[in-house]
Amino acid sequence: MKVDFTRWLPAIAKDSYRKTALSVAGVAALGGLALAPTAVAAPVTSGPHQGAVAAIDRATGKAATQARQDDQPVESGLTTGSATGKPPAGKPSRDQLIPHGIEGAQSRVPLDDAQLANARAIVDAAKKTGVGDRGAVIGVATSLQESKLYNLGHLGAYNDHDSQGLFQQRPSSGWGTPDQITDPEYAATAFFTALKNVGGWQDLPLTTAAQTVQVSAFPYAYAQWEEQAADIVQQMW
Repeated sequence: MKVDFTRWLPAIAKDSYRKTALSVAGVAALGGLALAPTAVAAPVTSGPHQGAVAAIDRATGKAATQARQDDQPVESGLTTGSATGKPPAGKPSRDQLIPHGIEGAQSRVPLDDAQLANARAIVDAAKKTGVGDRGAVIGVATSLQESKLYNLGHLGAYNDHDSQGLFQQRPSSGWGTPDQITDPEYAATAFFTALKNVGGWQDLPLTTAAQTVQVSAFPYAYAQWEEQAADIVQQMW
């Protein structure tokens, strides 16, 4: 069933800071793409995840990594986490951000200015929608999986149906128009609005909460980004 999110969401002005969607042709199909908003929990699968495959990396020219933190040199606390294990003053703790513990091997990617700006838009939307810092972690991790925090436009023949934006949301499934879902503020607000309709989402593992909203072909893949998402949220909150 298609869901019209525009009746739930406030009008979001397309002001000068709106990020331009990245459109790329000639890349492989994206893995784990959003299909439709839903409030029915999906099971967590076992075994190795497929990740976001090479499409986003080829599309953006970025080298993705599925290496652990000690195998991959990165340039900031947004990818390495806190050196002391203690949160900065006034920031949420690791226990608040990852209350259920991580699931499986963790992936990390270096972040450029565009990715950081998109992460900030997600964190800001989490605050505005009231899902809190844990909701922000789920949102950032979901976008890391779906688009590596890039605001992807239509990928032509390699697109998964009409999926676009930070969360690979589909206009045909009721997420909004292409212009709306490639607006980071709108896209994040739509994601969190759907998340809030998932009963008990605060008590679900990250990958289950994300999968309940996204209905991905790779439901376990979101789990790999929980640590990096927590680092991002801790520093941006």
